[in-house]
Amino acid sequence: MLFRRKKGWKSILAICAMLLITMLSGCGEKKESKEDPKLLLGFSQLGSESAWRIGNTRDIEMKAAEYGVSLMLENANQKQENQIAAIRRFIAYKVDVIAFSPIVEEGWDNVLKEAREAGIPVILVDRDINTKEQGLTTCLIGADFYREGVMAGEYLIRKADSLKKDHVRIVEITGTEDSTPMRQRQAGFMDTIRKDSRMEVIKSVDGDFLKSRGAECMRELLTAFGDQIDVVYSHNDEMTLGALTEIEQAGYVPGKDIVIISVDGGQDAINVLKEGKINCIVECTPMLGSTLMDTALKLNRGETVERMIHPEERYFSDEQDLSDLKPRGY
Repeated sequence: MLFRRKKGWKSILAICAMLLITMLSGCGEKKESKEDPKLLLGFSQLGSESAWRIGNTRDIEMKAAEYGVSLMLENANQKQENQIAAIRRFIAYKVDVIAFSPIVEEGWDNVLKEAREAGIPVILVDRDINTKEQGLTTCLIGADFYREGVMAGEYLIRKADSLKKDHVRIVEITGTEDSTPMRQRQAGFMDTIRKDSRMEVIKSVDGDFLKSRGAECMRELLTAFGDQIDVVYSHNDEMTLGALTEIEQAGYVPGKDIVIISVDGGQDAINVLKEGKINCIVECTPMLGSTLMDTALKLNRGETVERMIHPEERYFSDEQDLSDLKPRGY
């Protein structure tokens, strides 16, 4: 009896060992099939000209770390030639995917052909480009800038109604000339207010998305038009904040004497909106990191992605109760 008992225990232990080996082997195969291959992403940021851009860079860095993506990041400091050189370095380094936020729309064909010849997919982030050949980039991740302009125009029409205005004179401080947001924010706004005969844009000036240029532009506009200005439509918060200082120094009350419409929705501008010095801000979120990582991993696995990927965005205005609005994070 004792001999049989010992033999039975040995058999049971052997069976358990075999089962354990099978389970561990199965778990290992399952994990390997689900894991994404290691990804090296080269990203060229156009600059650090605003809180929006800094927030965008920070979000991409954080999400790359969360997703386990190796990130090569270069800042072009507002120069297209720096971006082109960075993309060529990414190609030479044989990254898996290239992403960049183009400073302007034109002049990318040659370097993107080089990326295509190297077999590296390219993602546009935040801004679009124009190319002579189709298919040089895989997709665009970013805001619907035209829709942002439409939302700004729609707000202005409602504001003019509430103020019972029969004539509205507008000055526009645009973003960098020939950039996608400049072109589309202007087009969406103009197409919307064109339907209302009360609206007149008396001057558009290039503020280059910079706070200092926003102040300079506003100073020039006030010198030229003074009391004629009813509305300032500014293409980003940085230029708007620069313009507000000049408006106050000229003796006007922003938000009351002059209606202020901005785009971005950064924390500093939202604080000023709550103070009543800005009337409307159209949101343009910089939090694109998760979408970029998801898309880059899909491309690296050979999957197809949507050509246009837009985040959900809204607007904030003096029509709303903003007391419960959460911190913006940029």
